Amino acid sequence: MTYEFKEIIQQAFLNQQNGIQNVLATVVDLDGSSYRKPGVRMLLSSDEKMIGAVSGGCVEKEVQRRAQSVFNDKKPKVITYDGRYRLGCEGILYILLEPIKISSEFIDAFSNSLSNRKSFNIQSFYQKEDEVYGNFGSIIKFQNNQVFSFSKGNEPENFKDLQVFSQTLSPLFRLLIIGGEHDAVKLCKQATLLGWVVDIITSIKDPKQLSDFPGAKTVTAQTPETVKLNDLNKNSAVVIMNHNFTYDLRWLIKLQEHNPIYIGILGAAQRREKLLNELFEYTPEVIDSFLEKIHTPAGLNIGAETPEEIALSILAEILSVIRKKEVFSLKKITGRIHS
Repeated sequence: MTYEFKEIIQQAFLNQQNGIQNVLATVVDLDGSSYRKPGVRMLLSSDEKMIGAVSGGCVEKEVQRRAQSVFNDKKPKVITYDGRYRLGCEGILYILLEPIKISSEFIDAFSNSLSNRKSFNIQSFYQKEDEVYGNFGSIIKFQNNQVFSFSKGNEPENFKDLQVFSQTLSPLFRLLIIGGEHDAVKLCKQATLLGWVVDIITSIKDPKQLSDFPGAKTVTAQTPETVKLNDLNKNSAVVIMNHNFTYDLRWLIKLQEHNPIYIGILGAAQRREKLLNELFEYTPEVIDSFLEKIHTPAGLNIGAETPEEIALSILAEILSVIRKKEVFSLKKITGRIHS
């Protein structure tokens, strides 16, 4: 969701510079089930364009139509959308519509939060009714105690006797790809589409350029013994794509110093036992929690054959680890998909 919010803020600021008004739509509550959960947002602009989505595409035009009054009178309101008879989702969405203006100070604070990989909190104040106007709005709190609102006068003390939807957004997920071949390029492209920050480390014997990896943030040529790795924590994953057993082992030894949530390694299943045995031989103090992070062969068993399909299977496995989900077909679910 951080990536979606980033796109909304960037577009809103650009619209503002071009004299285009903005209204932010936020799903703040839900009765029943829906395609997406509270906390999803989209940007509506006075030129009738939209960024983001609050559902699967069925709700958006209705929200845009009902947001016209907010463009006209600059007053925030809450609307509902009953999907029980139109979408088959058996749920009622409560959507906050608020005019927003982006200050340069907010842009600086937001950019710093993203660059420093810090989480931030958004609180949206609302009333759970349909087509109701009030002193509604959202405030954003950064970890350095900076607080911003999208509308003048929307300070926390002004939101009295209102319900609040609070959401903490994590830093953009980071994927470190170790390898520089064709399959690494495909994985980079697909991870970028998810809004992940992608860094590439290639072999010093075959260095590559940033232009070789569309969407990547950095591309460097390093060895595991000399590289300095930063921000490899539970909000990051590593995929080793060297196609070289010795290199894989050297990188595993290096990664014990860090704490990514996932480590994937390409290669046949037959080499897994040999790889782990040699890891124990070189670093007998290796701990169980580190071994549990290792997934080799990387990816879910979806019958992937092409580099694009293999990338898809790896990203799906990483998501299942992040979300702590046991993988199976959704057709086996009889209740809600999202708890």
